[in-house]
Amino acid sequence: MPGNPAAHFGKQLKKERTARGWSLDDLSRQAGIAAGHLSRIENGRRPPTEAIAAAADKVFPERRGWFTEYYLESRTWMPAGFRDWSELENKAARLSVWSPGIVHGLLQSEGYAGALLVTLPGATAEAVGSRLAARMERQRRVLMRDDPPRAWFIVDHAALYRFVGSPAVMAAQCAQLAETARLPHVTVQVLPAVAHPATQSGFTVTEGAAYAEHAFGGYVFTDEQTVTGATSLFDTLRCECYRASESLAVIGKAAGLWTGESRATAARTAATA
Repeated sequence: MPGNPAAHFGKQLKKERTARGWSLDDLSRQAGIAAGHLSRIENGRRPPTEAIAAAADKVFPERRGWFTEYYLESRTWMPAGFRDWSELENKAARLSVWSPGIVHGLLQSEGYAGALLVTLPGATAEAVGSRLAARMERQRRVLMRDDPPRAWFIVDHAALYRFVGSPAVMAAQCAQLAETARLPHVTVQVLPAVAHPATQSGFTVTEGAAYAEHAFGGYVFTDEQTVTGATSLFDTLRCECYRASESLAVIGKAAGLWTGESRATAARTAATA
């Protein structure tokens, strides 16, 4: 059993590619998967998914289904941190999402997301563009699919007043929050500035998994104890929130500040929020 199943999968993929003298772009064309994504899989920095395994088996039929077989088998012993969260998120029937300090990626407007991404140390225009496109695609994939999950978001009150980009960007972000909150399968509640037990990190919970995020990455949990604990923690936060209708009013008040006549006032307020 390999110590790092994601790395072993990637090595096998690279082995087959290089044996044919293919570049990553060549494999990308054959598999219908972005070259950058394939590179991260080959290097073990991105865990494989069932779709990736199926594409590899199609491109390399002489492996006789090894990639899918390995992927399915590895799920029984693969450490949770090596699992791909997007695959779990795509299949979720329910999502409960908390993000401290900023608006969560699934709720971000394009301008807000871009303004956050450029703050990353060493961020290049190419990297920002790629990450921004992936973030917008994630929103469409999760919230706008034909069978979207029942999604419950808790928004940190401070995030409505933390200056990101410009007053216009903040106004647009508040408008998007309100628009998303009106979707029939989405509930958005604002958590006021009160003491609570989840200041350390944001997290997302589905019916069978949880994902906790920190400054240097994230970790997937699938054990029942952790998922149950994360669900309980989310419910604790939800009990402290404004009601959904009150939350819309709170978002509207913030939007009014950012669209007010005195944008300098808005900027000063953001700096001290």
